[in-house]
Amino acid sequence: MALLLCTYQKMAYFCVTLNPPFLLKTFDIIATTLYGLEEILAQEIRQLGVADVTILNRAVKFQGNLETLYKANLLLRTAVKILKPIHAFRATNENQLYSGIKNMNWEEYLTIKKSFAIDAAVHSSFFTHSLYVALKSKDAIVDLYREKYKLRPSVNTENPDLRINVHISESMVIVSLDSSGSTLGKRNYRLEQGDAPINEILAAAIILTAEWDKKVDFIDPMCGSGTFSIEAALIAANIAPGRNRQFTFQTWLDYDAQLFERVKAEADDKIVPIKAKIRALDIDKKAINMAISNARRAGVREFITFEGKDFFETELPNGEGIVVINPPYDERLHVDKVEDFYDEIGSHLKHKYHGCEAWIISSNFDALKRFGLKPSKKIKLFNGSLECRLLKYELYEGSRKMSNPE
Repeated sequence: MALLLCTYQKMAYFCVTLNPPFLLKTFDIIATTLYGLEEILAQEIRQLGVADVTILNRAVKFQGNLETLYKANLLLRTAVKILKPIHAFRATNENQLYSGIKNMNWEEYLTIKKSFAIDAAVHSSFFTHSLYVALKSKDAIVDLYREKYKLRPSVNTENPDLRINVHISESMVIVSLDSSGSTLGKRNYRLEQGDAPINEILAAAIILTAEWDKKVDFIDPMCGSGTFSIEAALIAANIAPGRNRQFTFQTWLDYDAQLFERVKAEADDKIVPIKAKIRALDIDKKAINMAISNARRAGVREFITFEGKDFFETELPNGEGIVVINPPYDERLHVDKVEDFYDEIGSHLKHKYHGCEAWIISSNFDALKRFGLKPSKKIKLFNGSLECRLLKYELYEGSRKMSNPE
């Protein structure tokens, strides 16, 4: 591979002759993400060696080849889906939508023996129901094959061979192949969880936002099912987040199994020892047991110290560390006198964790006002449908009262 790349730099003709097609054919790729994570995702994509990156609304656009697409699915921690746009056209009514979908060269991507499913998203005055758009698009593809072959590919909404994404913005229809399948947040380790777990993608994004140096202690004092601790361990060890899952591109007609095995092997070669101590605490022993099981599935059990302790009975005086907390919002997970509870968290951090840096995410803005500390950074995020604030606190004795977190 290195020889061919070197040959390409010096003698382009021989590179074109000798290199396999996946190194030559580039195409647009769209990585979708959660609100507020676009810049973090863009930074991750640049680390893949991609130079031309465009930030969109809840998405990042870039160019690459099959190798880039495989790496994006395997390595990106803050992406939700990796889409490959294959066609665009304009439509202002259902007939134009039907014709535009039907006239595509679907045989390049789908055979009669393969199954497919369609996801649709609409932001349009011409089309108002995403389900209807998906059904109309499905009809167009089925009719195309039935007319040509008297047979049709099957529809499988749960586990299709080809997942198609139809996105309509006003009159512009963009048809993409979903290379990921299930959301990339499904790392296949969190098979056990509590009542209000944080999304794996959001957890990874918070850790990346904190710019943890992977040397000082990482403390997850209300660990629940262990998501923060596990994502921290994956990041610190440089373990690919998609290492233990399958992707829809593995059922594509142009899937290159040998290339993907090489991409995975290269990712495994970059795994490093963890220098920092990662501590996961929870007063609920059942939660600790769940977190341990999840960490074991993620392959990071040995890197995390799990402790069945009450946060208010712990301390890290005059030490360096980063504390990340997803406290109850009093939404899905209820606590008595939630505002007093937040006041106690802030007080305990101030007196027992001075010298550390704390990051707190919550949708309960009234409770956050009782935290008793002044944040040095405030970021708007969403945890599911809940609008949240991610607040950074630099802990030192004599902290000032915080201002309004909104």
